[in-house]
Formats: sequence, C-alpha cells, structure tokens
Amino acid sequence: MVVLKGKSVFGDICMGELFFYRRGESVIKRHKIDDADAETARFKKAKEEAKEQLLKLYEKALHEVGEDNAAIFEIHRMMLDDEDYCESVENIIRSQFVNAEYAVGVTADNFAEMFSSMDDAYMQARAADVRDISERIVKILSGADALGSGGLSSPAIIAADDLAPSETVQLDRSKVLGFVMQNGSANSHTAILGRSMGIPSVIGVGEGLSAEHDGKFAIVDGFDGVVYIDPDAETVSKLEQKRRNASRRKELLQELKGKESVTLDGRKIKIYANIGNVSDTVFALQNDAEGIGLFRSEFLYLENDDFPTEEQQFAAYKAAAEKMSGKKVIIRTLDIGADKQAPYFGLDKEENPALGFRAIRICLTRTDIFKTQLRAILRAALYGNISVMFPMIISVDELRRAKSIMEEAKSELRAENIPFKEEVETGIMIETPAAVMISDELAKEADFFSVGTNDLTQYTLAIDRQNQKLEPFYDAHHPAVLKMIEIAANNAHKEGKWIGICGELGADLLLTERFLQMSIDELSVSPSMVLEVRKKVRETDLSKF
Repeated sequence: MVVLKGKSVFGDICMGELFFYRRGESVIKRHKIDDADAETARFKKAKEEAKEQLLKLYEKALHEVGEDNAAIFEIHRMMLDDEDYCESVENIIRSQFVNAEYAVGVTADNFAEMFSSMDDAYMQARAADVRDISERIVKILSGADALGSGGLSSPAIIAADDLAPSETVQLDRSKVLGFVMQNGSANSHTAILGRSMGIPSVIGVGEGLSAEHDGKFAIVDGFDGVVYIDPDAETVSKLEQKRRNASRRKELLQELKGKESVTLDGRKIKIYANIGNVSDTVFALQNDAEGIGLFRSEFLYLENDDFPTEEQQFAAYKAAAEKMSGKKVIIRTLDIGADKQAPYFGLDKEENPALGFRAIRICLTRTDIFKTQLRAILRAALYGNISVMFPMIISVDELRRAKSIMEEAKSELRAENIPFKEEVETGIMIETPAAVMISDELAKEADFFSVGTNDLTQYTLAIDRQNQKLEPFYDAHHPAVLKMIEIAANNAHKEGKWIGICGELGADLLLTERFLQMSIDELSVSPSMVLEVRKKVRETDLSKF
C-alpha cells in the first residue's frame, strides 16, 4: 500500500481506478511501415472512433447550448467522410509507406492551406475545422487522446501534475470520481472544479504520485487529504465506514432543501452558487441554491479554439437563465488573463501576469470582444433574471467606461431591431485594495458589489495564490482581508446597495458568523457547499454577539 499525504480541497471519500491525464503530442513523427493495408485499416478505425466521439459531443452540446451551436460537431463528422480527404490520407500511406499519423498530418496541412487561400470567408474558416478533425484522429492513433475527446471511458479518479483551466473544461464530469494532483494550490482551477462538483480532491501529494500507478485501485480521503494506492483490506473497511458516515450527514442536509437561510434571531441571507458553465446549473439546483452568484463566463472562451460568437454566448446565457427558472443569474464578464490563458487572444508573456493585462483591462482595450459578450447577455436577459458583473474594477472611470460600452451595445441592438432587456442590474467585483478604498464612490455607480476573496487576499497580502510554496504564508483569515470586506460592506449599505461574497471564503464555515455580523447580504459558494452554509446560518444566533 502506498500512502500519499497532500492538501484537501473538498471533504468526501471516493474509491476507484487512477487515470493519469494524458496530454496529446504536439509533434507528429514520420516512420516507415511494412504493411500499407494494415496501416490504412488503422486510419479507418481511428476515423470511426473520431466520429463516435463527435456524435457524443454533438448530443452533449445539443442539450447544453442548443442546436445551432452543436451543429459544428455534425459538420466535423461529415468532413471525416469527405472522399478527397480520406483518399489523400490513404494515398500517402500506400505511396510512401509511412505511418497513418504522418499521413493525416500532411493531409491536414495541405487541405488547411488550400482552404486558407480561398477568397470566400466561409471556406477560409474550414481550415481550422480540417485541422481539428485531423488532430482528433492523430490523438486516437497515438494513444494520446485527451479526456474531453473520450480518453476516459469509465468513471475514474483523475491523477496529474496539475490541470490548466483549458484542460478542466474538457473533462467529462460524469466520469470523474475525484482528483489527485502532484502540485496545485487550494485556489487552483482543479481545486475550484472539485469543490464545484462536490467530489473528493487532494492536491500537493508530490512526486510519490507517478504514472506507474495508472489503473491501480485507490481511495481518496478528501477529509484528511490522504490518498491510498493499493490499500489493504483493513484500510478499505475503515474508509468505507467513514464514507457511510459522510453519506448519512449528506442525507440529513437534504432536509434543509426548501428552507430559508435565516439565523435563529431572524436575519436572512441569500445563498447562491458559483458555476463555470451551463451544465453546472444542475449541481446548483440539486443543492437548492437560491440563485447563481457567479457564472464564470471565461470558460466559454477557454473551451473554444476561437472567440465564441454572439450566438454561441447568447445560447449559453439563455440556457442558464431558463434552467434557473427566474432565480438570479449573475454573469461575470470575461476574466481571461493571469492563470486563465486562451492562446487565440495572442496575449504577450508578462513578468507578473496577475498584475497584468487581464479581465476588464482586456475588455476596455478590445471593445469588440467586450461588446459581443454584452450584446449576448442583454439578449439573454429577456429569458430570466440576469445581472452582469464586471471583474477587476479599480476606478470609477473604468466602471463608467464599461457601462458606456454596455449602452453602445444597447443602441446597436435597438438599431438592428433585436430584442433585449433594457434594464439589467450591473455590479462589480471587489478584488483589490484600490476598489475597497474607493468603494464609497463605486457604490454610487454600481447596483451591487461581490467580493472576490481569492484575488482580494492575494493582492492584500502580496502573495501569489497559485504558488504552492507560499501557502504557509497565505492567510485568508488575515485581519486586513476581513477589515477590507467590512469596509466595502459598510460603504455599499450606505448607498442602499447590496453586497455578496463569491470567493472561496464564502464557503468557509469558520467565517460565516463574521460575515453575518458584517451584514453581508449574499454568499455565493460551490454548489456542494450550499446546504452546509445554510445549516451554519440556521444554527447562528446573532443576538449573542
């Protein structure tokens, strides 16, 4: 038995096989083959597997973002059967006696170059499509298939060094039992995803976790931050009992569904959920969230190879609003940059990306991207209770400029006779000491505040929250952080505005009473923590303080 100690990011227990995340190879190697027929058969088999993957992706997208946005997967399926494309691959294999991966790569380059040289914009766009389908086939042939493309065939515990945001969005969440990471911090996106999904997650277990453990039976104890690989019978028995106890606690929490989040002395607070995409609304509703306090819209950008269109965004926001059936859905506008990178943005490498070109700074500079998103949000607001929230605001001028661009988006929609909601509640994230110190002025311009405690703690303490070595110094309970939250709350209330917390501290049960004392109006937490926080609120008596 191998025992690995790490840091817990979600308390629960799971058991199953370890599956090491496999990243695709970026270089296609050319080598000679002896049997052209066998190699051609390999290609045909990989092509059929790719078509099956695309059918599953189509069905998933159809459910989550609608028929129009799912259509691209049907187009890719048809392209895989294109005679010219298939003949090119097979001819290269047979004439040059080379491996199928190389033949597919050469065909992709040739066809992409041909499409790119055409005058028609639609045909030019097909260059990216042919590269996409070719990459899918090459990954299958090389055994380097990504999880999002079907590499995870059955439920398993995901193991890796760490996962980037662009990788987490590709996961088939229905097959993820838990996470075990060699590295990572409590604020990494793997950790956030684990909390959001309510699955056992342990990070920072170190080099003791290696690819040689792939496929082995393991137990993840997310309560104590311990991973057991090839556990003995006694350990299995002990942890099965621990899991049964945890299940009974969950069952008791279910009794809180439908009940108010109100203290013993009558103080009410709203408990919302943080989500990363439309499918996460299922977790929010299952856990009886009263609304969505943070829709991380950047994940629409991270899961695409190009800027998501207005229609694609509109479909996602509309679906979220409709699924929440009139409950509030707060959409945070694009927060790309720092640790969340999408290559097609073409952002420069920065020495201090967390202090660099990110979030609202990109939006106010590249207004075409920003306006496309705002148009989609305004249109979707007709179908539910949508609010918009701007991240990383540090000045009144930035907020006014953002609101001005929103008014431009409204004017455009009016001129084009496209229906939209005229009045949409508009708030800002409080994530920097600068925003806190001028929160009295910002409260005059914003409809509400939402405190992003992850970044507020990082900027207040001058500690990189992604740096695992600095975790011993990272104190989210630091008096300075709590005082800043209180300052922002007081200034919001002076102007008659409401304030919430959407960072990880919102789910910190050690601080729930403190936030209630500050008169925080709303806590937005991972869906799995909604009922836990409600229980804590209902057990609190503020008259004793």
